[in-house]
Amino acid sequence: MKKKLYFILAAVMMVTVVLAGCANKEDESKGEKAKEITLAYVAWDSEIASTNVVKEVLESKLNYKVEMLQVDAGPMYVGIADGSADAMVAAWLPSTHGENYYEPNKDKFEDLGPNLDGTKVGLVVPTYMDFNSIEDLKAEVGDLVNNTITGIEPGAGIMTSTSKAIEEYGLKDWKLLESSSAAMAKVLQDAYAKKEPVIVTGWTPHWMFAEMDLKYLEDPKNVFGGNEQIHTLVRLGLKEDQPAAHKFLDQFEWTAADMEAVMVDIFGGMSEVDAAKKWVAANEDKVNKWIA
Repeated sequence: MKKKLYFILAAVMMVTVVLAGCANKEDESKGEKAKEITLAYVAWDSEIASTNVVKEVLESKLNYKVEMLQVDAGPMYVGIADGSADAMVAAWLPSTHGENYYEPNKDKFEDLGPNLDGTKVGLVVPTYMDFNSIEDLKAEVGDLVNNTITGIEPGAGIMTSTSKAIEEYGLKDWKLLESSSAAMAKVLQDAYAKKEPVIVTGWTPHWMFAEMDLKYLEDPKNVFGGNEQIHTLVRLGLKEDQPAAHKFLDQFEWTAADMEAVMVDIFGGMSEVDAAKKWVAANEDKVNKWIA
């Protein structure tokens, strides 16, 4: 009797395990097993803002577990191309990232199109400096700033463009100082507070244009290109693996003013996570369109 009862209990346990396995497979077939996604980004203030907002929507609205992977521009594209990262919302096209990063990898990822229109990059100075063109740097301006342009991370597209501008405009005695996005902004802030001359690599959207009176130097040779867009790129196969995340990323788009609102909060001392949460909570209608 005891032996019979033992076999019955063993059979029940075996059936339970099989049914649980079938349930897991069913969840997996529905795309519900591993709701995890990795977002690659560069440490520009603009991309910190956008990537944190995307992370907040994925986690709070779509129940994803999100990993943020901070890398330089080159590895960011390679990561999407080889599938080690799932997506990024930081592709500055066509000029800034186009030739060096996008074109060599364009057949290895899916381009979901622009998420922000009307961006710009170039050389930036405070408006109290009385020259307006990169060509003016050939004159006595170099003495004012020690023939130095303060840049950001060496792998950034804007650094490649600035090196090209130095060559194209014949600025043979000038040097481009490598630093970081945060260090560049600090140099600009310190000089601005003292009304000292300074030249930096800059882009919009960026909080520094909301906090200081700045201007782009004219670029008659069009080395930096015209207005650009920021595109969303995802790895091949994401649509099949994570359809909800893919749909959201495909529908994600906002404005320069939206991005700057997040950047200004971060600049004001709010954490990146809290700034993103604040923006998402305050823009429910826009977020609902993204995830519809």
